[in-house]
Amino acid sequence: MRAVVQRVSRASVVVGGETVGAVGGGLLVYLGVAVGDDEIDGSLLASKVAHLRIFEDDEGRMNLSVLQKSCEVLVVSAFSVQADARKGRRPTFETAAPHEVAEGLYEAFCTSLAGLGVTVSRGVFRATMAVASVNDGPICILLDSKKTF
Repeated sequence: MRAVVQRVSRASVVVGGETVGAVGGGLLVYLGVAVGDDEIDGSLLASKVAHLRIFEDDEGRMNLSVLQKSCEVLVVSAFSVQADARKGRRPTFETAAPHEVAEGLYEAFCTSLAGLGVTVSRGVFRATMAVASVNDGPICILLDSKKTF
């Protein structure tokens, strides 16, 4: 399971002209589920996101987590996070889990994150979404439950 984690001052997701998820300040997480991922991957990644120290403390150091700052997280399912563009010019998505598997693991990730005390907003799985965000920093961190990078 992979995540692109962005620190944002605001972010929202619109589907069919309706805002379905939004956060003021906090994190925008693009989540991609891989073939072979399971709920343990989601739980590990949720814990990493919740405790990732990328918010500034009183001294201006990135030393606080989303939990410590009482911020929100917007989670957007994005199979393209699993894209492999190392060969050629067209990315492949062979490592992305089929949607029948990915949806349950996406939900499990969100549930794990909420279970840690994080307020979670969501996009709509498999929908065409218009995601708007204002990056804060910009801070953008890549995470992988298998620690491949």
